[in-house]
Amino acid sequence: MDTEQMDQILTIKRTMNYKRASEELGVSQPTLSYQVKKAEEEIGFRIFRRDGKTISLTPAGEQFCISLREIREDYKRAVERAQNIDGKYSSSIRIGLPFRSAIPLLPQAIRRFYESTSDVSVVPEFHVYGDLSSFLSGSTDMEFMLREEAESMKGVDVVPLYRSGISLIVAEDDPLASRERVGEGDLQWRTLMVGGGSPPALRRVQQRIISSGRVDYFNSPDHDTTLTNVAVGSGVCLAPDFLHEKGDGFRWIPFDCPEGFDCVLALRGDAQPHAREFAVMLSDMHSHEG
Repeated sequence: MDTEQMDQILTIKRTMNYKRASEELGVSQPTLSYQVKKAEEEIGFRIFRRDGKTISLTPAGEQFCISLREIREDYKRAVERAQNIDGKYSSSIRIGLPFRSAIPLLPQAIRRFYESTSDVSVVPEFHVYGDLSSFLSGSTDMEFMLREEAESMKGVDVVPLYRSGISLIVAEDDPLASRERVGEGDLQWRTLMVGGGSPPALRRVQQRIISSGRVDYFNSPDHDTTLTNVAVGSGVCLAPDFLHEKGDGFRWIPFDCPEGFDCVLALRGDAQPHAREFAVMLSDMHSHEG
């Protein structure tokens, strides 16, 4: 199946109308029907059911289109990245990270690196927090991680970045929002949002607070849901400072506790010299900043 057939199938899925899809794609309906039939013969199952002028997805077709959209987007991104590099750079350094705030000085480091090495491209690749598939498959040269995660992996060099503390997140109109620092005693009789894939150090703090018996708690599935609950006043939450995106509309207050997070770069053992050079630069810049 080629990209043209992928686009045709996804357009039909989006419009659920062969005539409209053929008009958008600039092909005849018979040609479109032929291409879909050809694709279905190749993959071995029907994608669409046709009942007169009405079409619907088969169960297999529905699942297939979900995966097909992801494949098409991955292909598009791969082409765009290659186009950006072609003719301008001799190689690239790929850095995996879950959010921009994870490596605060990354833009400055890239600019400094380009001043001395103009033919190597530095490419940030964002992914869901905790998803290391790109790093494990070799698609990225280095990944933002917590030290304990990186040290548990074989064939990985650990390059330190910075120490991240823990903050209490409250709505901007919360009574605690004016405080410069808070502790466990400030949370009495409040509702603490917990869960959502919290790192071990944060879970220890949460459990210690909950075990006091003076704090209610509410299980929240992920960080975005937690922030929504905080925004509407349903509770407060504790989070690693490395999650803090400036201007997010919340008040992040440093939380008094000994726990924290050692944030590092995990560098592949077979990483190219330029990648190691860049990782060391990032480490030095963060150490001086701290």
